[in-house]
Amino acid sequence: MPTRSEIVEVSGRQVAITNPDKVFFAGPGYTKRDLVGYYMAVADGALTGAAGRPMALKRYVNGADGEFFFQKRAPESRPDWLRTVELSFPSGRTADEVVIDDAAGLAWIVNLGCLDLNPHAIRADDLDHPDELRVDLDPMPGVPWDDIRRVAVVAREVLVDVGLVGWPKTSGSRGIHVNVRIERCWSFDQVRRAALALAREVERRAPEIATSKWWKEERHGVFLDYNQNAKDRTVASAYSVRPVPDARVSAPVTWDELPACELGDFTIETMPGRFARVGDPAAGMDDAVGSLERLLELSARQEKGGQGDAPWPPHYAKAAGEPPRVMPSRARKDSGAGEAGPGPQAGGGPSPTGRRASTKPLVEIARAATREEALAGFERWKSRHAGVAAHLEPADLLVDSMRGRFTLWYRIRVNLEHVPPAERPPQEPLDADYDPWSAAR
Repeated sequence: MPTRSEIVEVSGRQVAITNPDKVFFAGPGYTKRDLVGYYMAVADGALTGAAGRPMALKRYVNGADGEFFFQKRAPESRPDWLRTVELSFPSGRTADEVVIDDAAGLAWIVNLGCLDLNPHAIRADDLDHPDELRVDLDPMPGVPWDDIRRVAVVAREVLVDVGLVGWPKTSGSRGIHVNVRIERCWSFDQVRRAALALAREVERRAPEIATSKWWKEERHGVFLDYNQNAKDRTVASAYSVRPVPDARVSAPVTWDELPACELGDFTIETMPGRFARVGDPAAGMDDAVGSLERLLELSARQEKGGQGDAPWPPHYAKAAGEPPRVMPSRARKDSGAGEAGPGPQAGGGPSPTGRRASTKPLVEIARAATREEALAGFERWKSRHAGVAAHLEPADLLVDSMRGRFTLWYRIRVNLEHVPPAERPPQEPLDADYDPWSAAR
């Protein structure tokens, strides 16, 4: 039976939309046709953040409730008017990635099942110098929305103090992003170093609600993810639809709007009307280009005061001056100091050799292909250990999204430091126990 398709005419081009009636959001019943219509209604705003940039394709071919996969290489079957550019990655691999320039390109990638847009922080005509510093506010579980907004305001104050303009938007998931246009003369490493300096300064000004600590077991409140500025990292850009049940979107807002806005205010149902009424709050972003000099000067002062580099993501080469790239709870026992940690890692995964010093009493609960399955395992663990769960604080739940080659999988761990030692349960068999390497084997 032939696949049904519709043709949309946009930007002077014809784009085929296959299976337009396919449901992508089961609750409200939004279809692929609805997604294309949404993106066409806000195209001018979406292109402010995504046009002219290499883009990783994050494809939800079975809808928002299904699994997704990352596709870095542009599909071989693509229109001749669609641009690509060759990127090199920290792994040494290269790939020709899609570059969209207009609403037709936007419609084309949505037809592939891309809910959100994931552009790099560079323009296709200069792949070595980012033009955007990205402040990603990532809350720990249980952190109230008001605290996230408060951290965003502190981040704005730091940016103003160093002569930069920040443009806030909801992430559409749980946090807030603040994007900053910068001169195209800084390397990825310099931009990341500037982002780390910013994160540490926000943490210094708001230590009770903000953190720059990379390891989740050391975090509290809202984490400022400086590593989102490393080469090859992408973040959902403005007006991106997110895979949450009510089809929320990443919405640019003004600083005046931020104190009163809620994540649920912005969906594919409400955003076209808002865009028609108020336009794009980030429309002036490209005219507000700033220098990183003062942030890099702050970084130099921090380094002189003893704050050197911070951990990089695991698949990056070890950087000069980077601290040991190992979770504090798994640091090797040295000089006989510290308390011996648990035995081999639960779940059958690889385990470092030797005894380890544990700074936090962690137990691993679940590994799963989806976040929902992992959290369901945590709920079952809580039902078995109701007395223990009563001692836990929101930050004691550690939800790790683990990036595989093409997909993410999820790990749940619990920090038992607030549980009396005599009541702490031992490591148990994982529930669930997903093997993310089975397909490769």
